[in-house]
Amino acid sequence: MTFLGDEGRDVLVVKRMLVDGKFTLLGPTASVGGFFMGPIYYYFMAPFLWAWNLNPVGPAIMVALFGIATVLLIWKFGSEVFSKRIGTIAALLYALSPVVISFSRSSWNPNIVPFFALLMMYFMWRAISRDEWNKLFWVGVCAGIGIQLHYTFLFLFGVVGVLLLLFGRSMKKLSYLGLGILGFLIGFSPFLAFEFRHAFMNSRAILDFVFVGKDTGFAMQAFFSNIQDVYFRLFARFLLRIPDKAVLGNFPPSTQDIWIAVSWFFAISSGITLFVRTVQTWKQKKTNESIIFVMVIVWLIIPLLFFGVYKKTIYDYYFGIFFPLPFFLIALFIDSIMKIKKIGVIAGVLFTMAFAIWNWQGRPFIYEPNHQLDQVEKISQEIVNRSEGKPFNFALITGGNSDHAYRYFFEIWNKKPVIIENAVIDPERKTVTDQLLIVCEDIFCQPLGNSLWEVAGFGRAEIAGVWDVSVVKIYKLTRYVGP
Repeated sequence: MTFLGDEGRDVLVVKRMLVDGKFTLLGPTASVGGFFMGPIYYYFMAPFLWAWNLNPVGPAIMVALFGIATVLLIWKFGSEVFSKRIGTIAALLYALSPVVISFSRSSWNPNIVPFFALLMMYFMWRAISRDEWNKLFWVGVCAGIGIQLHYTFLFLFGVVGVLLLLFGRSMKKLSYLGLGILGFLIGFSPFLAFEFRHAFMNSRAILDFVFVGKDTGFAMQAFFSNIQDVYFRLFARFLLRIPDKAVLGNFPPSTQDIWIAVSWFFAISSGITLFVRTVQTWKQKKTNESIIFVMVIVWLIIPLLFFGVYKKTIYDYYFGIFFPLPFFLIALFIDSIMKIKKIGVIAGVLFTMAFAIWNWQGRPFIYEPNHQLDQVEKISQEIVNRSEGKPFNFALITGGNSDHAYRYFFEIWNKKPVIIENAVIDPERKTVTDQLLIVCEDIFCQPLGNSLWEVAGFGRAEIAGVWDVSVVKIYKLTRYVGP
């Protein structure tokens, strides 16, 4: 599991909820846009952190369970809307995808987005194809939860809107919209309470980000380039475990060409299969089958269009809103092959086996892990030991991490370092102790004279000790006393 600053921040918040009674209506900050997510993920984490006695492994297990539930839901969804064969192939390949596994073994709010995205689409399908329009209530609940997990869930609002325009325009069906809105308000309620109290501060920031921000907007070349890139990566990264661009460049050009060509083959073949099967079902007037194919097309195209106007880096975890889609599409492609008499069945089985074996060989836990959680705990314990039971200040010099992971252990051990305040708040410098313990995660670390506030605020100092612990150096600084 990953356990860095972001994970430390989350368990700190949840620990304070469980132990200190400091409940929150605000979630983590979004990576862009300057707004916050909703707090629902913290409430998902809480029972698991409590059950594991404040061990951060608990919330990671929660995410793993959501990952397993997503595999089951893919099988159920695929079996009900397509066929058991398609559901089984899609679930098998999803379960073995190295990228999916990587996002299913650490505690992080985007990591459970695929479950709620798929669950929302499942209820949407039930509403449309089985005339169970009361299921819009659960569509709304999933939407309210999902938008608190990651802002890309907004793209699925567009999907639902288009599907309602296509299939839900009668007055009888529209009357159920109130249930959908009620469900959304319930799912969104933890964050909605904060928004009401603060004049919808975050909602306005999100709207500004989407409609007037510099990170979104239509540009012809970037629009089509983004769509092409996202569609390609859905298959290349999730089905064929092609490395990201930075790593792929380290392979020989011939290997890169083969990997890219094979990825495009399956991406294009799957897209063509979806189009052909959609046309066939409409011609044969198979209403329920044609509905699901139209749903899949809308589910695929609407997010692609939104990604087309996004101007910043598009990371793999942004695709959580349609993680399952490439697996359904490749299963649909394999199923179409298997309909071609006996040779097609053999080819389909071989394709499925090849995908499964290829991805199993790339499973992320095939190598010895780096035990980040154990490392952080060991380093934190060393800091406490080197403080010798006396008050201390703490600093982390790093290239991009934050110190929350270390502070989490200090807090649950009741060994919190003293935070240095500025001169306005602390004119007598009572928050400056006699020792500053520094963790250096940078290879080239110069603690003396460092501009970091936790170091600069300590004042002129000298090095009293240096220790190599795990993968870092620990420096102990004391006040400079002169020659």
